[in-house]
Amino acid sequence: MNKRQLIIKYIAFDILSSLLVWVSFVIYRKTINEFSIINSLAFPHQPLYYVISLLFFILFCTLTHYLTGYYQTPYQLTRTATIINTFISSIIISIAVFLIHKITDVTVSLNYFYISWIILVAQSFIITIIFRSIVSSNVRTNFRTKKWTINTLIIGTGQNALKTEYELSTNSDKNTLIGFISIPNDKIKVARELILGDISKIEDLIISHEIKEIIIASEDTMYDKALFEIINPLFKYNINILFTPRLYEIITGSAKINQKGLLPLVCITNTTMSNWETSIKRFMDIGISTGSLILLSPILAYFIIRIKLESKGSAFYSQERIGRYGKPFMIYKFRTMYVGSENGQPMLSSPNDNRITPTGSILRKYRLDEIPQFWNILKGEMSIVGPRPERQYFIDQITTVAPYYCLLYNIRPGLTSWGPIKVGYTDTLDKMINRLNYDIIYLENMSILTDIKILVYTIETLLNGKGM
Repeated sequence: MNKRQLIIKYIAFDILSSLLVWVSFVIYRKTINEFSIINSLAFPHQPLYYVISLLFFILFCTLTHYLTGYYQTPYQLTRTATIINTFISSIIISIAVFLIHKITDVTVSLNYFYISWIILVAQSFIITIIFRSIVSSNVRTNFRTKKWTINTLIIGTGQNALKTEYELSTNSDKNTLIGFISIPNDKIKVARELILGDISKIEDLIISHEIKEIIIASEDTMYDKALFEIINPLFKYNINILFTPRLYEIITGSAKINQKGLLPLVCITNTTMSNWETSIKRFMDIGISTGSLILLSPILAYFIIRIKLESKGSAFYSQERIGRYGKPFMIYKFRTMYVGSENGQPMLSSPNDNRITPTGSILRKYRLDEIPQFWNILKGEMSIVGPRPERQYFIDQITTVAPYYCLLYNIRPGLTSWGPIKVGYTDTLDKMINRLNYDIIYLENMSILTDIKILVYTIETLLNGKGM
């Protein structure tokens, strides 16, 4: 199953349904107004107006469906969830259309207005749900016939692993168990022929068997550090990582009964953000970044000239950082230090660092050196709010003390977060770990409201010049 192609298929069917909704509603309105079905089918006298209206309507419908979170994982939604999502989208689209219509034509009677609104809601919902059901039915058929499947590995070979295998085989038609991975101290309760090797072979097995999901089902003898040693290198494969819960996860509510049936699992590759919040977050990233680059272009030009005049070297500075799924990317900043300040050896900066240029000191104080990262955000490598990305050199040091750093790989790194606000620039390993702990708190409390709070605090920090 190619997720990208499947999502494109859902979008294409939604575009087609919005086209049919627009045509059917135009026919309805002309039929009501002219009392003639034959006349209503005639091409409008203002073709350009209707074409522009059609394009705008399709674009608005697609954007609304996106912002409701439907395109995040449409193939995982139940029939009920799909119906609810489609109904909400239909109401939002209809309200927006009729608000615009009411503003532009105040002579419309309220009775006609409400009846037409109900008709548009009904048409939008019925046509859209029919097309979505066609795609979803095809998806369910492909999973049921095993044309598509989620290749799954279970880490562990004991009683817990055996129970997990039973739940998968009886409650999930989407998963195909490829085999088990043995780990120390686990007794062998599963079929030996299904044991594919020990934990050292897991990455090779992920690649060779195209694994999409891993369930850690070891016995209770596994400690937290051992758990993170297993999962740390797996994030880069962008797969689901779940584990059977211990008492702590059950008490705190981390364990959830998911689509696999009655087996409660904890998924450490999911965030607390709902699908609609995730979509809105990305939409805000694109909107804010585009607006900021346009509005701040005079400031960008000013500092480019000032940096170039003050010291030799480029006005911009790029550096490899580790982002989502543990993948490296190049981050962009204004250059705030003299060229050759590190000489190949990664070093943390401090408030009184003599490597910082005079202009660089101003840029850092108000965090203006981060402005070029709006380009990273537009590229999808970063977000406005999220944990600050770090270099692999320092990540290796952090994980020796705090192995849970890998949890940050679940989301895009950000321009700002709780960590930078509370800790500021980090010039020691202790500060980096302290910042990490704030980022973990953010990860466990992600929401649009949390992002807005962080943005407000960030603006306050910038205005007060507390960048360092």
